[in-house]
Parts: sequence; structure tokens; C-alpha cells
Amino acid sequence: MPNATLTSASPAPSQVGEAMAFSDYVQARSPVLLRTARSLTPNPADAEDLLQTALTKTFQAWDRIDDKRAIEGYVRRVLVNTRTSQWRRRRIDEYATDELPEVPHPGPDEAEQQALRDAMWRAVRRLPPRQQAMVVLRYYEDLTEAQTAEVMGTTVGTVKSAVSRALAKLRCDAGLRPGFERDTGLDRAAC
Repeated sequence: MPNATLTSASPAPSQVGEAMAFSDYVQARSPVLLRTARSLTPNPADAEDLLQTALTKTFQAWDRIDDKRAIEGYVRRVLVNTRTSQWRRRRIDEYATDELPEVPHPGPDEAEQQALRDAMWRAVRRLPPRQQAMVVLRYYEDLTEAQTAEVMGTTVGTVKSAVSRALAKLRCDAGLRPGFERDTGLDRAAC
């Protein structure tokens, strides 16, 4: 059996030019075509997928399209046809049953968590500016006491005492809801 050598066929110059023309077209017209795709499907991610599919199909036919002025209409037609094909192939895999197949998610209520974060931020915003800055640096930015002191241009002892006073004010803040101590670990016994 004779040894066969593999040679890589380099693309012809006309193919490179066609690919560059297609690339230029995509860069220039993608925002407009994406708006068209978004008008065909309500989900933005599906619209991006639809446009990508249409552009792939257009690239495959690029060298067969003689009149490049008609490209816009061609791509729009491919968008519509592709979306129609997707819609026709759609299957419904959900069936009504008496029992719910999902298991309830045993986690914290996200709305409750958001309400807690909002209440906490409002309480922090009611602190004096210096205490507010130290609490944010210490607990939200997760800096050490030494790093916080360096950023604030003060001593570690000043940071410790200011943060301690700020936490005491937060424990007694009337704007925080009942049960807040349980969720945050702050103790209101000193109030």
C-alpha cells in the first residue's frame, strides 16, 4: 500500500473574499437582524439562537447568491422560515396530572431574603457616615480591621470601637423587622 500524503487545501482567494464579505455584512447588519429575530420570538435568548441559525444557513448559501443587494431579504426570509419550522416541530411534553411532580424547594424564601437585605441596607444608611463607611468596608467588602483602618486613615482601635457602636445601633434599629436577630445573628437584648 503506497504512503498517501495528506495535503491541506488552502481556500481559494475568491472563497476568502466571500468569507470576508459575509463577515462584514454580519458586523454591519447584526443589530437590525437581531431586532427582527426578537420580533419573531418573545425570548431574547431564543432570538439570538434564531439569528445564529439563520446566519449559518445564509453563510452556507453565500456563494450561490448572485445579487448581494438581495441579501437582507434573503436573511429575513431564512429567519421567518426557520422560526416557522421550529414552531411546527414544537411538541408538548407536559401532561396534566393529579400529583405535582416537583418537590417543594426547601430553601429560604427569596422574597423574604430580599426584604431582609433591603431593611438592613436602610438601617446601615441611617448610621452616621463614618460608622456607615466602616460597617460597609468591614462586613460588605470583607476587609480586616487593619485594612479598614488603613482605608479610613485611622487606627485599628478606632475601627473596632466605631464598628461596635454601629452594630449596637443596628441591634436597636426600629426599622428592622421582628425575627431579624435570628436571620442575622444580631442580639437585641441590649436595647
